[in-house]
Amino acid sequence: MIFSLKRCGNFLLFSLLVVCVAVASQAAAAENDAEAAAEPSLEMPALWFVELQSAPVAEASANDEAKYRAKLQQEKQAFRAAAAAAGIQFKERYAYDVLWNGLSVEIAPRDLLALSRVPGVATVYPVETVAIPDPPVAMDPGESAPELLTAIKMTGADDAHAAGITGTGVNVAVMDTGIDYNHPDLGGGFGPGFRVAGGFDFVGDAFNSSGTTPGELTPVPDPDPMDCNGHGTHVSGIVGANGTVKGVAPNVIFRVYKVFGCTGTTTADIMLAAMERALADGNQILNMSIGAAFQWPQYPTARGGDNLVNRGVVVVASAGNSGANGLYSMSAPGVGKKVIGVGSVDNTHLNALAFRLATGELVGYIQMSNANPPALSGTEAIVNAGRACNVDLPLPPAVAGKVALITRGLCTFREKALNARAAGATAALIYNNAPGIFQGTVGTPPLAFPVASLSQADGLLILGKLPTTITWTNQLVSLPNASGGLSSSFTSYGVSPDLVLKPDITAPGGLIFSTIPLAQGTYGLNSGTSMSSPHVAGTVALLLEAHPNTPSQVVRDILQNSGVPRLWWGNPGLGLFDNTHRQGAGLVEIDAAINATTKVTPGKHSLGETEGLPVTRTLHLENNGIGGVTYDLSHQPAQATGPNTFSVAFFNAPATVAFSSPSVFVSAGGTANVNMTFTEPAGLANRGLFGGFIVLTPQGGGRALRVPYSGFKGDYQSILVLNPAASSFGNPLLRPSPMFGASGPITINLTNASTADDLAFILVHLDHQVRRVRLEIFDASTGRAFGRVGEFNYVGRNSLATSFFLFTWSATDRFGAPVPSGTYVIKLSVQKALGDDGNPAHWETWTSPVVTVIR
Repeated sequence: MIFSLKRCGNFLLFSLLVVCVAVASQAAAAENDAEAAAEPSLEMPALWFVELQSAPVAEASANDEAKYRAKLQQEKQAFRAAAAAAGIQFKERYAYDVLWNGLSVEIAPRDLLALSRVPGVATVYPVETVAIPDPPVAMDPGESAPELLTAIKMTGADDAHAAGITGTGVNVAVMDTGIDYNHPDLGGGFGPGFRVAGGFDFVGDAFNSSGTTPGELTPVPDPDPMDCNGHGTHVSGIVGANGTVKGVAPNVIFRVYKVFGCTGTTTADIMLAAMERALADGNQILNMSIGAAFQWPQYPTARGGDNLVNRGVVVVASAGNSGANGLYSMSAPGVGKKVIGVGSVDNTHLNALAFRLATGELVGYIQMSNANPPALSGTEAIVNAGRACNVDLPLPPAVAGKVALITRGLCTFREKALNARAAGATAALIYNNAPGIFQGTVGTPPLAFPVASLSQADGLLILGKLPTTITWTNQLVSLPNASGGLSSSFTSYGVSPDLVLKPDITAPGGLIFSTIPLAQGTYGLNSGTSMSSPHVAGTVALLLEAHPNTPSQVVRDILQNSGVPRLWWGNPGLGLFDNTHRQGAGLVEIDAAINATTKVTPGKHSLGETEGLPVTRTLHLENNGIGGVTYDLSHQPAQATGPNTFSVAFFNAPATVAFSSPSVFVSAGGTANVNMTFTEPAGLANRGLFGGFIVLTPQGGGRALRVPYSGFKGDYQSILVLNPAASSFGNPLLRPSPMFGASGPITINLTNASTADDLAFILVHLDHQVRRVRLEIFDASTGRAFGRVGEFNYVGRNSLATSFFLFTWSATDRFGAPVPSGTYVIKLSVQKALGDDGNPAHWETWTSPVVTVIR
C-alpha cells in the first residue's frame, strides 16, 4: 500500500515552492474514496537535495574507483567551502557518492536561492516527504490463508515451489517500516544464521519527519530494524514467509532497512541513504513499497534505483496508489528507467469474517483500517443509511441503536462512519458501488467505532431483505472476488513524464493476507501496490535461484516477455486488454519466465510522440534452447486513454503494426532481428495514449512471448500546462499571502521590522510535469532585467485538476541582493516535458501584475 506525497496537505515541489493549496471540494485518495481538500497553509520546505556536477560512482567509467571517490569528496569539500564563503548556513544531513552525487541539507528558505547559485551545484530538489502506510488489519487465518495462496497461484509461484525453486541462497533487501524477525514464519530471530540475517534502523521508533518535537524530527539510528508499524512485516511475508503462510520465495535470506518510525512520515534522503547501504551490504534484490507520486525518473531516489541496477542489484518498487489522480501519476523510485515499477491487480479470493443474516446466509466483511472491529457475537437490527455523507444529513432516526448499511461513494469512509456514529449507530457496514469487495481505511486518527466493507452483491442482498437482523459470528468464509485478476482501483497510471512505458508489470496487490508483528495479531490483510511489489521481488528471487547468472539489467525483460495481459477492468466481457500504461506487460508469471528459452529485447517499447508519423522499432531475439524456433508475429491492441490527465477516458482505438516479415526463425544458440512499424490510431484524439502487445507465437505449439508498447498521439508539447481553467480566478495568480483569491497588484513593504519578511506569492497550477520552471524579475517601468531568481528542473504535475503550487519572491535579484524601491513584474516560464530550449512553442510564460517594493 504505497503512500506517496500528497501534493495538497503536505508540501514540496522543485523550486521556490513552499506550499500547495487546493480549491477542489474533495480529491480521490488511494484507498479512502475521497479526501477533503487541504486548507491553504504555509509550509516552507527546509530539506533539500543538492546535486553536484560530477557523475556518481555508479555512472562513472573511472579506472581507479578509489581515486574517483576521492575526487567526489573534494567536490563536496569545495561546495562546503564556497557555501561558507557566501555566508550560507545549513545543516548537512547525508552525503552521497555511489548512487547519486550530492548532499541533503536543512536550510532556511531565505537561503535557498543562494544555495542554488553556489559554484559546482547542478540543481536542487526538495527532499520529498513520504507518509507511512496504513498498517494491515489483523485477521485470524483459521485453518489456511487463501489470500496469499491464491495470489501465489495467480503468478505461477506454486509451480516453481513444486519444482523445488524457493529462493534458496538469494538475498532480498526490504526497505520499509522494519520487520518482526521474531515471527515464526520469518525465521524467529535476527542476525547471522537466521533468515533475517541483518539490516539497520535509520530513524528509530519515535521518528516522524512531519512531527513538531526534537524527539520526532531527529533520526536515532540503531542496528535493530524491529517493526512497530506492521507494513514492513506484511511486505516481507509476501516476499518470503514460510510457515502458516507461505510467501513467493519462502527460503530467501532477508536484510531489512527501517526508514520509518512507528507513525508519521519519512524523507527521501533517508531512503537514498538506505539504498546506498543496501548496495554496500551485498544484496541481490531490493524491494521498496514506498515512494512519491507524479515524479520524473531524474528524481534522486529514482536515479539511485537505476544506479543500483547498474551495480548488479535488481530494484523492484511500487507504481503507486494514485490511480484516482489520473495519468502520469507514477511514483519514484518506481518511475526509474531501470527500476521494475509494479502495478497491482486484485486477488481472486479472500478469507473474511462473516455475520449471518436472519434468512441464514453468511456474509463476509473486511474490517477497515484504523477502525474498531465489529463484534464476534450478538444479534442486531440493520437499516439502510444511504450514502451517509454530510450532504445527506440528518440520517434517518431509525439508524440509532442499529447497524448502518451505507453505500460507497461521494465522500470519505471516515465521513460516513462519523455520521453513522453521530446518529447513534452501533456499527457501519459500507458496501461497494462496483462489483467485488474492497479494503478501505477511515484515516487518522484511529476511530473508535466498528466499520467494515462489504461487496456490492452482499450489500444489495441485504437491501432486498430489509427489515432484518444480522448475527455476528467468528466464522470465516472464502469469498471469490469479482474483480480478481483485474487492475486494482488504486493502482497508478503511467506513462512517465519522458513518455517511457510505465509501470513495467503487475502482480497481486489487492486483498493480500500475510504476516504482521506478533504484538499486532500475527497475520493480517492489506491492499496496495505495496503488496504487488514484493510479489515481484519474490519472483525475481525464484528466477535468480533458477538462473543465477542472470544480469540485473535483463531481469525485467525476461519477466515482461512472460507477462500475461489482463482484460480491461471497466468491462472485461468485451475482451479488450487494459491499458499498457497501467498494467505494463501484464501479470507476472514466474514459471513461464523460468522455463523460457528465448529472450526478446527490449522487453517494452516506448514510441514517444508520434505526431502522425510512422515509428519503426526493432525486436532482438536470442534463443538459448537446444533447437531452432520459428515465431509468428502478431499484434494485440490494448485500450487507449483520452487527452484529459485528471479524468481518464477509455477508447478502443488500436494502432496498426506492420512487420518486416510475418515470422522469424531463431536457430539454437542464435539471434535474429525483426522490425515493426507502428501507425498511431486514427480514431483517437490528439494527446491520447495508446498501446498494445507484440505477440511472438512459436510454430508447432508452446508459450507465446509478448512485448508491450505505448505511444503518445500527436505533439507532446501541445499539452497546456498553465491551464487557466484550474480556478475561477485564473492561473497563475499573484497574491500578498498564500491564501487563494483574485490576482492583482501587491506591495512588499520592507520599511520596518514588522514587515521585513513580506513576500510576493505566486500560485501556479501545472496540468502536466514540466522540464523546468523559471522565475525572472523585471522593472515594471523600464523593462530592466534583474535576472533569474529561481530555476529548477524536472517539476512534477499537480495531483488534482484544481490544486496549486506556491512560489515566493523576497524582493531580491539573481545574486540575492535587495532590489531598490520601485515597481516590478515577475515573469514565470515553464518549459514543457521533452521540450527544446530554443523553441518558443515549447514554453509557456506568464507575467505578473505589478509588485511595488518599498524599502
